[in-house]
Amino acid sequence: MSLLLNLLWLIFGGLLIAAEYIVAGVVLCLTIIGIPFGIQCFKIAGLALWPFGKEIRTPPRESLGGALFSSVFNIIWVLVAGLWIFLSHLALAVVLMLSIIGIPFAFQHLKLAVLALLPFGREIHEIPQR
Repeated sequence: MSLLLNLLWLIFGGLLIAAEYIVAGVVLCLTIIGIPFGIQCFKIAGLALWPFGKEIRTPPRESLGGALFSSVFNIIWVLVAGLWIFLSHLALAVVLMLSIIGIPFAFQHLKLAVLALLPFGREIHEIPQR
């Protein structure tokens, strides 16, 4: 079922969303300062390309330096672009919730919204099949 939903997602906008994140990641990686942010764009692009069957997790234990790094970079991310990206995914989710067919896709936009708001210190994992 997730294969079919992922294919529909790709056809109806997922490929475009992933391409936008990839372009942003490439542009950010052109500067040394932007590389960590570009890597996060690539991470979000991977989820945007094939979101069904994946979940976002926060690693259980992070070193103090890693947690500080994630926090500082998340603050910079939110102030520069994260809030606007979050709001755009949230708006798309609300519009998709208006139809029954769009509900599964709305949940994927909510998943992307969470990752787009605070991407540092988060990991994407496959959901085990039962």
